[in-house]
Amino acid sequence: MILKGFKIFLRLLIVFFILTPLGGEEKIDIWNNKEKNKLETNPKNLSKENKKIQLNKIQSVESNTRIEIDDNAKINEEQVKVYGVYDPADYDFNLNMWSSTKAEDVRASMKRIKKIKLSKTSNEILENILLSFSFPPSGMNDKEFIDLKINWLINNNRLELIEDFLKRNEEFEGKDRAVQYLVDQNIAKADIKEGCEKIKFIDSTIKDSYLEKFKIYCLVFDNKKSQARLLLDLLREQNQSDKFFDDKINYLLGISEKTSDKIDEKNLLNFYLSSVTIKDFKYNPTQKTKKEIWKYLNAANLIKLEDYSDKKKIKDLENAANQGQVDDIVIFNIYKQIPFNLNTLINAKNVFQTLEEIEARSLIFQKYLLSEDVNSKVEYLFLLEDLFKKSKLENIFTEKLSNSLKEIGLENIPEKYKKIAESRIKNEDVTLLGKIKYNDKVLHQSKIIKFYLEDEQQKKIQKDIDKIFKKISKNRKYFFSAKDLALVDALVKDGFNIPASFNEKELASKYEVPKNLLQLIEKKQNAYLALKIVEIIGEDEPHQLDPETIYFITSLLNETNLIKIRNKVLISALPQRV
Repeated sequence: MILKGFKIFLRLLIVFFILTPLGGEEKIDIWNNKEKNKLETNPKNLSKENKKIQLNKIQSVESNTRIEIDDNAKINEEQVKVYGVYDPADYDFNLNMWSSTKAEDVRASMKRIKKIKLSKTSNEILENILLSFSFPPSGMNDKEFIDLKINWLINNNRLELIEDFLKRNEEFEGKDRAVQYLVDQNIAKADIKEGCEKIKFIDSTIKDSYLEKFKIYCLVFDNKKSQARLLLDLLREQNQSDKFFDDKINYLLGISEKTSDKIDEKNLLNFYLSSVTIKDFKYNPTQKTKKEIWKYLNAANLIKLEDYSDKKKIKDLENAANQGQVDDIVIFNIYKQIPFNLNTLINAKNVFQTLEEIEARSLIFQKYLLSEDVNSKVEYLFLLEDLFKKSKLENIFTEKLSNSLKEIGLENIPEKYKKIAESRIKNEDVTLLGKIKYNDKVLHQSKIIKFYLEDEQQKKIQKDIDKIFKKISKNRKYFFSAKDLALVDALVKDGFNIPASFNEKELASKYEVPKNLLQLIEKKQNAYLALKIVEIIGEDEPHQLDPETIYFITSLLNETNLIKIRNKVLISALPQRV
């Protein structure tokens, strides 16, 4: 036993020196000393910061370190771990941001949010909330709280943030799932060189058998076979390898001349190893095939259809494409190959209704390709859309329809189709707000907002406030809007002087802030309030909300001192853009 232990120690020592490049970056201390931060702050910003309400100082801790909770904290355990990526103070939160909130409230809110296709701003706010280091909500254990974070990262495919989470949180339940997802996403691209380069940046302190196996394969891929054998021996001695992996790596290392022809679908790494070691590899995916395997097959161009009469296989591929696992182009290439006689093609509009669903779509698609007349092309495109919707496969056609209409050109589309065509063309620049145009005749569009947009000095902004209010006061017809009030509310919060003639209280009384949200402020449930605001903003950008909603959101954020999030809303909601 002593000899075996010494052998493992010796091997570890050798690997440490040989495999330094496989190690990750040094651990980053995200809990930077606050005094040091003050010294490094741009002096230009100091005056603005000093005017803001002093935030509660959070307890300075290192990631994954056990923390002693003081008597005032609302955590029952004597010791607890915190997990995350961001310093909560970066977004005006603290470690106890969830402590007054019940677990069932957070679960219900997250369940509702999951059903919404969040806008860019909503997603950013949710990211700030979820990934800040904090204690869990009342009634939620560490595992469930971590799962909440990991699930969001995986569902949103945030690979860089998953890496950050792994670097900053050495040990946590569910780590193996996060590591496996990260490795699988690199394999699924079918670009192993890039995947192996990427994986080197994962911290060397992260020990996971799936990750270690991928590292061994990467060494083989880079022709560093002696190092791969060392790591493989270590993995075996720690009982973390298995028969299938040993067989494949031995074959790739040249230790054995033969390997099993079995295709292993247990995980993507095993499936990938099967594909690169089996001669004339063939695999027929089904509806039960895992999503990551579909993605790899697609990227590696391994999806082949030899028999175009195999409707079941085509249906499986269509379902996979509808779920985003297969490129739509694969489906349309299949449609082009399904044979029809000349008479059927000529009479496609009358014949397609008598055919099975797959053949009907194939026929109309081929007819669209053969048509030269714009009217006919557009007609067949919308007929195809109806056929895809009827089969509940509309996701396949969304991109194709948009691109085809763009290619034809909106100006060339017949008048009767123009309105519907305009709604089907995907605008990829919906989040692009445009250049700001300042208008000093309207308060919330004036150059006062440069304070939030261009980091103007406070003295200059105060002069602009005095000047613009004086100018507006001369216009007796001027009506102060809810957006104006949102700006004034923020300016007062940030320490600016507003003319006494401006009756903020009287104007604010016209707008009602929902009582249930005000109650969250009383209960000091800042994080939960921010989560509710994510729900309210939802799929819209703040500038798309009505003025009253913008006002009460920014008002609530002011009350809870969530200034960073408030500024995100203001920057989108107030300026006039061109």
